[in-house]
Amino acid sequence: MKKRAFPLVPALLLGAGSLFLSSAHAATLDIAIDSSPAGLDPHLITAFNSVVIVQSTVYEGLTRIDKDLSVVPGLATRWSVSEDGKRYEFKLPEGVTFHDGSALDAEDVAASIRRVQSEAIASPLASRVTPITSMDVLDATTIALNLDEPFAAILSSLSGIAIVPAELETDKQALQQTPVGTGPFQFDNWQPNSHISLTKFDGYREAGLPKIDEVKVHFVPESATRQVGIGSGEYDLLPAIDPATALQLQANPTVTLQTTRDVAYTLLGMNTSRPPLDQAPVRRAINHLLNRQDIINGALFGAGVPAGPLSPALATWALDTQEYECYQTDADKARALLEQAGIDTPIKLSLLVLPRQDARDIAQVIQQQLAAGGFEIELLNKEIGEFVQDWRNSDFDLFVSANGGSPDPDEYFYRTFRSGGSTNVFQYSDADIDTWLDEGRKRVEPAQRKAAYDKVQSKLACEGPVAHLAYSDMTTAVGSKVSGFEILSTGRLASLVRASVVD
Repeated sequence: MKKRAFPLVPALLLGAGSLFLSSAHAATLDIAIDSSPAGLDPHLITAFNSVVIVQSTVYEGLTRIDKDLSVVPGLATRWSVSEDGKRYEFKLPEGVTFHDGSALDAEDVAASIRRVQSEAIASPLASRVTPITSMDVLDATTIALNLDEPFAAILSSLSGIAIVPAELETDKQALQQTPVGTGPFQFDNWQPNSHISLTKFDGYREAGLPKIDEVKVHFVPESATRQVGIGSGEYDLLPAIDPATALQLQANPTVTLQTTRDVAYTLLGMNTSRPPLDQAPVRRAINHLLNRQDIINGALFGAGVPAGPLSPALATWALDTQEYECYQTDADKARALLEQAGIDTPIKLSLLVLPRQDARDIAQVIQQQLAAGGFEIELLNKEIGEFVQDWRNSDFDLFVSANGGSPDPDEYFYRTFRSGGSTNVFQYSDADIDTWLDEGRKRVEPAQRKAAYDKVQSKLACEGPVAHLAYSDMTTAVGSKVSGFEILSTGRLASLVRASVVD
């Protein structure tokens, strides 16, 4: 492993950069989100408030996802693939540095992938890189990844694997509080219950970028306060706002609403290790009790469409939800399924709720809808840290949350529904699903992959451990001082690198 020297910075100087910038009339973009992030390690985070702060701003991958969901170069300038599809060789640019001043090289890439694969790190991204069996560092700017078999989604998957310094490969603590990447913005300071500050990385590899000197992410729990703040100019950006907030901001002439079809979705998750959710007929019954359009109308103000396992934004892959028989709301059929399965009612279960207004509203509607089938649902509202911990530990009966989507079905399906998948918190295992997912991963012909994923969707929709609820219209509120920002359906703030703020 290479050696690098880290500068010693007195603790009193942490965050001092923002003081010097302010004296020079720095261009600061102020963002408001509803709560503090649950850590900043790019290989461990799952919560939106963590991802939105550091992914594509502080951190970069070998590849990245463009606005049209296509794969384009990220840190890697180019790559080549062997004829058998089992070896990918990536070329890195020269002169790229991390925010600590150390040089990026191929060993950092290898260490980052090993870190995600490590059982000790326990990354929720691990399933994205399981086909990589070995890596060859050919020189400082060239690395080859060797696969056990062809992996059609590898280039898309690598976009989500942030490259971090090799020295942090086995460290589970440092990056949670002090992220170090190669992106256009570097971590400056974290003020608990107040804000996180990211400052312009002067050593960024693209000349003249970023244009903003500082991105300050404020933690503002009250939606009304965020709305007033963006209207008054106190805040410049409210990312991925809930439908109620979007509706209220429509009439504000100082605010522009950018909207796109979200690849993320809301869901009702079920722990299949806990009876009676371990039985497929019970999960099918739950689907029959749900009325997705009523959920959209009542909790999302009509801003969305009923969700199948894949977003309609993935037009190549997604099946029409009208194909799913269980999406027909039918309380009589649901009760008959429960009776046939030998399940006595009432069925008492708890429902863990993501601390977000739309999730709370959805949970209340679901509570009422499931009651028609004899379910008595207790709502559990916890802060984001507790929610994430319970989710990771599979410590729930049911949960309502929102999940980020991906441009390739493998990135979502494999880690979530494959037996032993890195985010299979549902404890779900199905031999058919495993077989089809393995086939979809190793096939490179689009028609063969689609055939496999069609079967996956058809089975998961009604009997899987997730009742997909809605794909909403993702909306970001942009203040009048901001130019050059563009909303992305992935929810990331990658376009901030080219955005400007004018006082």
